[in-house]
Amino acid sequence: MEYRTLGSTGTVVSTQCLGTMTFGNESSEEVSWAQLDRFVERGGNFVDTADVYSRGVSEEIIGRWLAARPGMRDRLVIATKGRFPMGEGPNDAGLTRTHLTRALDASLRRLGVESVDLYQAHAWDPLTPIEETLGFFDDAVRAGKIRYPGVSNFLGWQLQKASLLARFRGLAPVVTLQPQYNLLVRDIEFELVDVCRNEGIGILPWSPLAGGWLTGKYRRDQDPTGATRLGEDPGRGMEAYAARNAQERTWRVMDALREVAEGRGVPLSQVALAWVADRPAVTSVILGARTLEQLDDNLAAAELHLSDKETVRLDEASAPVVSVYPYGVPGVQQRSRTLPGSA
Repeated sequence: MEYRTLGSTGTVVSTQCLGTMTFGNESSEEVSWAQLDRFVERGGNFVDTADVYSRGVSEEIIGRWLAARPGMRDRLVIATKGRFPMGEGPNDAGLTRTHLTRALDASLRRLGVESVDLYQAHAWDPLTPIEETLGFFDDAVRAGKIRYPGVSNFLGWQLQKASLLARFRGLAPVVTLQPQYNLLVRDIEFELVDVCRNEGIGILPWSPLAGGWLTGKYRRDQDPTGATRLGEDPGRGMEAYAARNAQERTWRVMDALREVAEGRGVPLSQVALAWVADRPAVTSVILGARTLEQLDDNLAAAELHLSDKETVRLDEASAPVVSVYPYGVPGVQQRSRTLPGSA
């Protein structure tokens, strides 16, 4: 396992983070404990959860596992999130002080800890001024309930606004962004990656295998079958599957991924994880596994680094589709400027 600092902080985390969205849902408590044990055994120290994962059950499973392993809490960097409904009341959702105060306290109880290392806004809340959310984060840091604030699923302007407001108001800074990022979904490169690099914010990619696509388990123009999420539950996500299946870019990426993987003699999934782990500003890649076998396969990519040639091959095949403006050539030309006489 390799390690990096968490954004611009000095806290050190493993370059792979154990995501626990499957805990209590697709993974039983026994399997979840086995995943946690294996992850730590392989040098992982960063665990990510959220209150809405299995409606609190994921946090409870982690809490029982921590309680059964004295001293483990001090070895881990634990992250959780709040924002989405955990009750039926009108104030049981959002990024307000009212909701986040309750949500954070409930998460701490379920985890059985006095503080979490990273507390993340799970998504933007259009009803709540970001100043209110940042003020809550700062108070929670001062109270010792969280060490760092982070955000997830923000747009470029939202992240930039949050980062600047925190800085100029002297509040605890946003240190991480958790977005979807993989070879098939690279849209954060249009603006969010630049914001993160400029502001010292670490990227924590979720769905690095694009919901299983980058493992190679799906075939062109064939309905999913077997032990896959879509194979076991064809009614869930088939519309999105069909849309991605119809895109020529999808299969261009898969061909390039298979080419690199075969050259390396490793599974496609490991190449996909290695690619995203070494993207600019990425701190740690969130692994989401249903089984211990899947986790083992993912962990094998922890120290895999692609050559420049392999990276370029994947970059070119997966280049995001851009509109004419503002991200296409005309838009880039609008913002370009060179010194007189320069080459």
